[in-house]
Amino acid sequence: MYRGRSFMPGRRALVLSTATVAVGSAYLLARPAYADSNPVPVYKKRPGPLWSPPSRAQMLEHLRTSGVYVHRTLDGAPEPGAVLKKDEAESEGEDVFDLLIVGGGATGAGTALDAASRGLKVACVERDDFASGTSSKSTKLVHGGVRYLQKAIFELDYEQWKLVKEALKERRVFLETAPHLSSMLPILLPIYTWWQLPYYYAGCKLYDILAGKENMESAYWMGKGKAMEAFPMLKSDGLVGGVVYYDGQHNDSRMNISLVMTAVQHGAIMANHVEVTALHKRPDPSRGGEERIYAASVKDRMTGEEWKVRCRGVINATGPFSDGVRKLDEPTTKEIVAPSAGVHITLPNYYGPKTMGLLDPATSDGRVIFFLPWQGNVIAGTTDSPTTVSQNPVPAEKEIQWILDEVRNYLSPDVKVRRGDVLSAWSGIRPLVMDPAAKNTQSLVRNHMINISKGGLLTIAGGKWTTYRAMAEETVDAAVKEYGLKPNGPSTTEHIKLVGGHAWSKTMYIKLIQQFGLETEVAKHLSESYGDRAWTVASMAATTGLSWPLHGVRFSPLYPYIEAEARYAVRCEYALTAVDFVARRTRMSFLNVQVTLETLPRVIDIMGEELGWDRAKKETEFDNAVEFLKSMGLPEQATKIKLADVAKSHGNIGTLGLANSEDAKLYARAQFTPDEVSNLKKQFEEFDFDHDQHITKDDLIHAMTNMGYDASTELADSILREVDFGRKGFVDFQDYLDIAAGLKELSLESAFTHLAQLDSSRKIGEKAQIGPHADDASSQRDTRRKIPVERSGGGT
Repeated sequence: MYRGRSFMPGRRALVLSTATVAVGSAYLLARPAYADSNPVPVYKKRPGPLWSPPSRAQMLEHLRTSGVYVHRTLDGAPEPGAVLKKDEAESEGEDVFDLLIVGGGATGAGTALDAASRGLKVACVERDDFASGTSSKSTKLVHGGVRYLQKAIFELDYEQWKLVKEALKERRVFLETAPHLSSMLPILLPIYTWWQLPYYYAGCKLYDILAGKENMESAYWMGKGKAMEAFPMLKSDGLVGGVVYYDGQHNDSRMNISLVMTAVQHGAIMANHVEVTALHKRPDPSRGGEERIYAASVKDRMTGEEWKVRCRGVINATGPFSDGVRKLDEPTTKEIVAPSAGVHITLPNYYGPKTMGLLDPATSDGRVIFFLPWQGNVIAGTTDSPTTVSQNPVPAEKEIQWILDEVRNYLSPDVKVRRGDVLSAWSGIRPLVMDPAAKNTQSLVRNHMINISKGGLLTIAGGKWTTYRAMAEETVDAAVKEYGLKPNGPSTTEHIKLVGGHAWSKTMYIKLIQQFGLETEVAKHLSESYGDRAWTVASMAATTGLSWPLHGVRFSPLYPYIEAEARYAVRCEYALTAVDFVARRTRMSFLNVQVTLETLPRVIDIMGEELGWDRAKKETEFDNAVEFLKSMGLPEQATKIKLADVAKSHGNIGTLGLANSEDAKLYARAQFTPDEVSNLKKQFEEFDFDHDQHITKDDLIHAMTNMGYDASTELADSILREVDFGRKGFVDFQDYLDIAAGLKELSLESAFTHLAQLDSSRKIGEKAQIGPHADDASSQRDTRRKIPVERSGGGT
């Protein structure tokens, strides 16, 4: 990990460490008191236990009537009423939506909540599903940005300093408004050079100081022994110690869904799978007849129905897709998004401790990599490379390999980092943006950007999950000013608990166990995913027919997801497709692609019962889900599998549903990269002299003869018996891979590996010259040497 490289000489680092602590302490003493010491006002209370959100059909009715039947209140959120006329002609002076928000990710949903909580009439539409883009594919951190602070110090960049300070404040708000979905996480920086210990410790203490009252726990340092105790998988060679600091972690798509449901509770009209296809303008007398947006055409992607939605202003919160919406307004407008792909991978939980993450701030190419426990597994990432904008980008194999290579650098040699251990892999697109109003339009904005076009389209882009609330507040402030709106007051989202957070506590899961007879793991999962709404989910849980647990049938014994969650997702969280459920309402596809594929038929059956799907629709849902899983690491070959295949085998579909048994076995070879498997295949074919796909005694005799050894049937039989564990009389390619794996992982050499030219002193899968007598003339073979005892396993 820390490979002897350094950002500065040791003496300079010590000086800077002392200076940063001194400066930070002075700031702490001189900083202004935070305004949140004022009494916190009381806002919308927890939804009642029988609260049920309006159906999607009701949401679409309000969209069709442009919010005319959404009623304003004097001092609170608007209240959707009954739609009296569903096909009403347009008429001037009607009280239509104040805002139409395009995009249902973190920024769009957060903006909808902010606007609705101020009493504005707001609609939010999402082309795919809520959180279907970048908002579900983040690093899952709620952080101020330690690396950004480092940059602010080195470059004396006050703007960067302010960004970190704002993010640290928002981190505290984040953890308070959604306590069930977010938590503190200690993160270890392992130190392999002595001078880096005071340097990184000083930086982390300054991070604490900058957070002020919003700080979590104080950073601390530890020696080598304590570091190894806290993170046993760490590479011990050269380790000096470690520095631990605290940041936040969350379940990103569940957080997004909670934002959506909280906006709905506050009177917002939220609709997924509804696409904006056109923006309509007309002269605005108040602006001298200038053409301004007054409506948008939308299309229900589930039915194909189209209609027009009128509003006072349109907000573009589509992240990496911002340019597409901007071109609906101005077709010739210059693109502002510079998309960057960030790839993450999911690994088994034995790769790291359950309660501590790890940060490598100095990878081989200067990027930063996180290694974090999440939802029972471990995620590692991220990369940063230019990409093109697409709905479900497929992670590049070279990026996956880069992450694995970096992970190898700081884990113990006992932990064999293998490609086959990657349970899933995904690529999220960061919407880095250029400000079209800036003098240098090519430079990227540091945080987020708000831009308003001549036609009145307000675009909010950039930023990160941690600051979504501040971005939403700033966006609504700009919209109020631009469109002349009249809210009931300023933003109050800093104090609005999200749905699920009101009555949640860390021990709430115990009550779920006692009341419903759930497994402990399942109860904890429901508590930490749904908060106090877990009672509703648990009440839908079917009986297991066992003495324990009494309720809660799992989709898979490997993960705590239960069948009741699929019903709840359809009834209460607007899940309309199988992908909505496995990717956003639960995190199954992010945790394990294999398990997701195996459980899809049952997921589709339950959702089909709720939504009335016929057989053809179920097959379409399965095909669409398999196509989506390609973006989560499913091999291309597996996309040929069909619903009937999985149902017929009761979920036992083999490795990743690969139809070809050879493909499945190769993919399961966790020890080798694809290139190594290819080279091993070539070696096997060369070893297989008679090309019958088996290594037999005859092939061994041929190999011994060519390499200049005395060959005999007895010796060949002895060598074959040593590796032919199934006593089949031959070694096939899968056996050959097992032998090569033993050599690679454990240095298990034998006479067979020598004849196969798989010496551990050479790289697996590469061809080399072995046997000095292989090319001797016939008369010279009289001096052939015997195979050494150690090469023959000691038996001959």
